Amino acid sequence: MTDLKICVGSACHLKGSYDVINIFKSCVQSRNAADEIEIKAAFCIGHCTEAVSVCFKDKIYSINADTAENFFDNIVMSSLRS
Repeated sequence: MTDLKICVGSACHLKGSYDVINIFKSCVQSRNAADEIEIKAAFCIGHCTEAVSVCFKDKIYSINADTAENFFDNIVMSSLRS
């Protein structure tokens, strides 16, 4: 199981972290990845100016609702296939 952590601290919350979480949840379901990906909320990943911060495999990414699905397919799902 691989963790996908989304910051829900103040800056990320204001920039739409819960929208990103909901998109990721939908992606996990529609791609049948529930046995491989666990979505977790995190308080402050430390990149507040780059919100919404997402940590995947110890790397930090800046995501928003417009880029979340593309990120999930190109980064998260592609890492599971390798």
